[in-house]
Amino acid sequence: MAALEQRELDHEKLMQFVFRAVDEVGATLNTALVVMGDRLGLYRAMAGAGPLTPSELAARAGVAERYVREWLNAQAAGGYVEYEPESGRYALPPEQAVALTDDESPAYLPGFFQIALGSVTDSPRIAEAARSGAGIGWHDHVHDVHEGCERFFRPGYNAHLVSTWLPALEGVVEKLERGALVADVGCGHGASTIVMAKAFPSSRFEGFDYHDASIATARERAESAGVADRVRFEVAPASSYAGAGYDLVTMFDCLHDMGDPVGAARHVRSTLAPDGTWMIVEPFAGDRVEDNLTPVGRAYYAFSTLLCTPASLSQEVGLALGAQAGEARIRDVVEKGGFTRFRRVAETPFNLVFEARP
Repeated sequence: MAALEQRELDHEKLMQFVFRAVDEVGATLNTALVVMGDRLGLYRAMAGAGPLTPSELAARAGVAERYVREWLNAQAAGGYVEYEPESGRYALPPEQAVALTDDESPAYLPGFFQIALGSVTDSPRIAEAARSGAGIGWHDHVHDVHEGCERFFRPGYNAHLVSTWLPALEGVVEKLERGALVADVGCGHGASTIVMAKAFPSSRFEGFDYHDASIATARERAESAGVADRVRFEVAPASSYAGAGYDLVTMFDCLHDMGDPVGAARHVRSTLAPDGTWMIVEPFAGDRVEDNLTPVGRAYYAFSTLLCTPASLSQEVGLALGAQAGEARIRDVVEKGGFTRFRRVAETPFNLVFEARP
């Protein structure tokens, strides 16, 4: 047996790690505080208002002043708001106001914090599942996971889907403008489906998701958006959704969650029109672990541990690609599904966009 390496303890490095851990605990707790500030309207009450005292903010938001004072001090310590010692007032800088209150901005963050909070809430159950290797389905998570997921991804879809991602696909925009048949598989609350339906009124869209509560929400969203006449949402898994002759099939941030992504790819292939296109949007990732040791990769590996891997393991096959699958593994899935053409067509700091053709 090889001898264990003996190295003298570096006390300075130990304390550096301890204080880094203190910062991490503060950041973890701040996730709940950001969600709290979003739900109570505290950020919105501060946006554009200039410096405010705790009592002034409490009055504007209709929240008890004593809670607001502690919340503001925590936000100031984390650099989310600015504190003026002379006046005892707090201000929300315009950059933070965009990120925390403008849900039309691609930089909008409250959903990111909400899905993180939901994931942490569910983490004791994930830890128990990890002992046996059992899975936990997407449908088994708390509401913050479902709502936070949509709120996190929707701003990116609003910013990029119609303006950048679809135009990067060969001939797809022209089909959509003329009138195409589209399947949005794993549609969740329907954010991506509705964005496309609003942009291309001549086309018809069918959204599929195995989670019945998400489909119910998607139907409500379609009615509210005024696109219910050309959008249909149905409960169905990726491996057996109905229909055929689709000009475009889309999957947004969900292929890696599936237990049998190769089976899903084969089904997509069987439902496409002969000249149809499959657009796959996945979390940004390199092919090697060392490529993903970044702030974005760290967040995605954490979500993969708490959400994506358990979801896949709860299904048949349980391939568990993980949220950091990378282009090479996605290509392998696509090619095993019967597609002969595959290429990366676009990317953002959070997503990779692929085109697959028969």
